[in-house]
Amino acid sequence: MAHALRLAERGLFTTQPNPRVGCVIALGDQVVGTGFHARVGEPHAEVYALRAAGEGARGATAYVTLEPCAHQGRTPPCADALIAAGIRRVVIASEDPFPQVNGRGIGKLRAAGVMVEAGLMREAARELNAGFFSRIERGRPFVRVKLAMSLDGRTALANGESKWITGEAARADVQRWRARSSAILGGSGTVLADDPRFTVRLPQDEEFMPPLRVILDRQLRTPAGSHVLDGSMPTLLLHGAAASCADQRFTRVERVALATHDEALDLRAVLALLAGRGCNEVHVEAGPTLCGALFAAGLVDELLLYVAPLLLGDGARPLLHLPTLNDMARRWQLQMVDQRMLGRDIRLRLRPN
Repeated sequence: MAHALRLAERGLFTTQPNPRVGCVIALGDQVVGTGFHARVGEPHAEVYALRAAGEGARGATAYVTLEPCAHQGRTPPCADALIAAGIRRVVIASEDPFPQVNGRGIGKLRAAGVMVEAGLMREAARELNAGFFSRIERGRPFVRVKLAMSLDGRTALANGESKWITGEAARADVQRWRARSSAILGGSGTVLADDPRFTVRLPQDEEFMPPLRVILDRQLRTPAGSHVLDGSMPTLLLHGAAASCADQRFTRVERVALATHDEALDLRAVLALLAGRGCNEVHVEAGPTLCGALFAAGLVDELLLYVAPLLLGDGARPLLHLPTLNDMARRWQLQMVDQRMLGRDIRLRLRPN
């Protein structure tokens, strides 16, 4: 199963909105076939593994990181393929919560006399597809907020200058987190201050699916000539219903009006909209106001924090704008997922308790 999970990771940048899935077929101690799901519309992991195994699949055990599908989608049901190949036993890491699969794949296999076991390395399998499980089970994507700060907790100088707090290794690492995401989300304040491209820059030999750029711009303040309006990537601009535009700034992007709450876009509505479009993981790169609002609303699933060994002083901009607390019992507590050095910087992965 660990081998199957490593195979599944090879689809980290390319399977969305589908989950990342790997499969290993073994006859006794011998691996006879392996496969992973690479792209939407292409065969699933089980099919590639069965092709590699050939007649060796008969009487073998298939280790699959996610419950085999039992319905006709873009591809035929994998449960049927496993049965037809003569697989004797299927070991599944995690059940699939997708309504057309949920338990049906397991049921179809068992009805055909195939032994099925579920739960081996379940946590690792769910972690690999945290966004997929979040979208199906909670109706919203997995939200990862990326921030870079100095040792004194500052993200930019008072005048907004922030290039570059972190070094090249940390900035290259960010590109990989962008590449695995379904969408990159930012606010109009960040666009006005930094004119970001929100693109993915990986080595030429690494394949990825360009994420959707999502800009929250309640009042349609994004200026003409901004990189996010250049049409180079799919871009969704979300604004308030009362905002209107009489010029041609937004001809190359999609615009959708959303409800507002306390003079800000309804963030739950934003995430529900993105889930409806098949977004599994949302990577947020925004300023302290939007990031703080997401955090205070309990909508942040993970904080990706890059800490640089420098000081910016009291006048520099803070990490997050959060409500004032009068009681330490109400403080926000975070759990450390991992930490590592990237050049001279430290990367922390944290999750709210």
